[in-house]
Amino acid sequence: MKCFEVFLTSDAERDLEEVFDYITENDSVTRANYVLDRIGKSIASLTTYPERGSIPKELLELGIHEYRQVIFKPYRLIYRTIDKRVYVYLIVDGRRDMQSLLSRRLLCAK
Repeated sequence: MKCFEVFLTSDAERDLEEVFDYITENDSVTRANYVLDRIGKSIASLTTYPERGSIPKELLELGIHEYRQVIFKPYRLIYRTIDKRVYVYLIVDGRRDMQSLLSRRLLCAK
C-alpha cells in the first residue's frame, strides 16, 4: 500500500547525477547503474512507512528531529515527511564530512 508521495529536491537530483558520474569515472557505467537502481529502490520504499528511517545522529545532537535517513551503504538519503509527502534533500556518501554538509544543505535552508 502506497500512502506517501516522494519528491526529490533539485539538490538531491544533482546528488544522484554526481554519484552516477563519480562511479562511472572510477569504476564502470554498469556499477553506476546498479548503485542508482538500488538508491532508486530505497527512494521508492519511502512511499510506505517513511517514519522507519532513523534520525541522523549529526542532527539529533543538535536537537533536530524532523529529518530521517535511509541507508544504502555507503550512501545516506536524508529526507523529511510533511503530511503525506516525503522530500528527499540529500543523497550522499556517508563517509563525507556530514556535519558541515548537513549544516549547509538543511540548516541554512530553514
